Amino acid sequence: MNEALIAAFFVFVLASFTGFEVINKVPPTLHTPLMSGSNAVSGIAVIGALIVAGPRDTNLSVILGLIAVILATVNVVGGFLVTDRMLQMFKKKEVKV
Repeated sequence: MNEALIAAFFVFVLASFTGFEVINKVPPTLHTPLMSGSNAVSGIAVIGALIVAGPRDTNLSVILGLIAVILATVNVVGGFLVTDRMLQMFKKKEVKV
């Protein structure tokens, strides 16, 4: 196998394990604020995907970039919708008289 591929796979495995451990330790009361922060980070992924989708010599990079833009945008929009719905649960309901 290629050394760069092995190094990339090693970093991926370590990042996956670290991410799982960090998320697993978050108390439930912090999930909503952290979700909002992660949505902002996902916005950066949209910008990166737009850069990848830019003019290239091969159609494969443009297609993969377009898929990345679509998936990152769905992630951002869906995350904000879920966060908004969770915050609506904490608002006091008006009592009708």
